[in-house]
Amino acid sequence: MTLSAWDEIRTAYHVARVGTVSGAAEVLGVHHATVIRHIDSLEAQLGVKLFQRHGRGYTATEAGADLLDVAKVADEKFTQLAGRIRGQGAHVSGDLVVTALGHVARTLTPALVRFQQAHPDVVVRLLTGDRVFRLEYGEAHVAVRAGPAPKDPDNVVQPFLDEPVAIYASQGYLAAMGRPDGDTDLARHRFCASDDNDSRAPFNRWLRRTVPADRITFRSTDSDIVTAAVRAGAGMGFLSVFEAAEMPDLVQMVAPRGEWASPLWLVTHVDLHRTVKVQAALAFLKAEAKRWTAGATGE
Repeated sequence: MTLSAWDEIRTAYHVARVGTVSGAAEVLGVHHATVIRHIDSLEAQLGVKLFQRHGRGYTATEAGADLLDVAKVADEKFTQLAGRIRGQGAHVSGDLVVTALGHVARTLTPALVRFQQAHPDVVVRLLTGDRVFRLEYGEAHVAVRAGPAPKDPDNVVQPFLDEPVAIYASQGYLAAMGRPDGDTDLARHRFCASDDNDSRAPFNRWLRRTVPADRITFRSTDSDIVTAAVRAGAGMGFLSVFEAAEMPDLVQMVAPRGEWASPLWLVTHVDLHRTVKVQAALAFLKAEAKRWTAGATGE
């Protein structure tokens, strides 16, 4: 049984126990929409109705009663297990699953290695990719997300940092083309950038407003490839200051600007947010963010 399936069964058990969606949501500490989603998903997976819906609330069907008898025993066992685990103290161990965009993951990697060194019994799993990993289904413990603050009511969202971004180029490109003399001089330069014209990254939007489209001469949907093209001399491109610090072959051509910065957020699911492991990871990453920011600003 997956973690997500158990969440759904546990939700159904509490709906049957208290008789209403709002009551179960209060007991579980989640939004009522999550309760409804869990019930709908579980019924779809099983192919049967577990509840009769009526004006006064939810009443278990015969199939629902059978399932919930088993769920009651399982819930009691999990409660006992949780008590034993809490009694083991504040030891941090087990898998820590973190998800982030590729370029952010590269910045996080040394920090997560240091976290693992401080907690040798932790197995770090750093997941990247274009799809959004579902915290409510237990796919990750911590997500580092960019852009506007996520709005899912079941998630705890905390500011991480505003990632400073600048324009970089290779030594060879600098020797051949020189530095741009202000924004008006950018049109004579070549750029490497995302091939996604709908990208919400502030620096990508700025670039498309500022530079003619025919000057973006190397494009890719993969940020790693864009960075590789910049390093190979195909043109100038935007990189995180933190990421570029690990690439001494690159030269900063235009200094960071506030309008290019990407806000990053630490996102955790409410059910896991208070666990010892997640709290330890969050505290460590926040401390690392302060150190990175101080280093980027010279403080």
